[in-house]
Amino acid sequence: MISDANATLLAKLGFAARGVVYLLVGWFAVDAALRGGRIADNQGAIGSIADEAFGPVLLAIVAAGLLGYAVWRLTEAAANPEQIGSDVKGSLKRIGHVVSGIAHLILAWTAAKLAMKTGSRDAAVSPGDESARDWTALLLDQPAGRVLVGAVAVGILVAAFQQAQKAWRGDFIHDLRGDAPAPGYVCTMGRIGYGARALVFLIVSGLFALAAWTAHASDAGGVAEALERLQSQPGGKWLLAMTGIGLALFGAYSLVEARFRRIHVDLPGTN
Repeated sequence: MISDANATLLAKLGFAARGVVYLLVGWFAVDAALRGGRIADNQGAIGSIADEAFGPVLLAIVAAGLLGYAVWRLTEAAANPEQIGSDVKGSLKRIGHVVSGIAHLILAWTAAKLAMKTGSRDAAVSPGDESARDWTALLLDQPAGRVLVGAVAVGILVAAFQQAQKAWRGDFIHDLRGDAPAPGYVCTMGRIGYGARALVFLIVSGLFALAAWTAHASDAGGVAEALERLQSQPGGKWLLAMTGIGLALFGAYSLVEARFRRIHVDLPGTN
């Protein structure tokens, strides 16, 4: 059975893996803005690793890290090792941990399939958009399907608000350990990164809200679709480039978290 200490190490590796993924997503966004390349979502960014030197090994490491991060998030939601409150705010935070955990499980599975050469190896694609539309179509086929899709939109909107709140307050920096305060530029990196994520989540929420309103699954979308919508706006080239830089900075901050974040994992049955 995996120990709490090993789970903590996997969680740290997960922050590093998340950092690499967001650095790649940011890079593809900037490249698309300035050189006309293709936009990639998180899964597409992972796919771009496959054809690199030692790609399968790197993908296996990324898969292990993302799995560790997912386990940590789900543990936070279930076992509450960091003493999240039981009020409405705390409940929303724990729901957010569940969603994050499931999302990273999917990313871990994507990386594992590519590492085993059982998945598509096309770089810079956007499978997340297809997945979002497939799930939307499934929900729309259910009774009160438009309400269900609307609820998804609201949930993503709450996540966008939480990201924006972190960007505004900058209190996430207190999660880093160490006797001396973190340098100001580290907090700035994180604030810009969280702000970029808030913008992307806000657009994704709008896409799901549109799908709920029209009852058309094709109107839904994920990260890549959100970035493409940004690119299509007046001045979209620069909007996309700045957002890409923000996402890359979030990736860089995640690497800092991999080294310095305080993490406590309390797996059920290990005590």
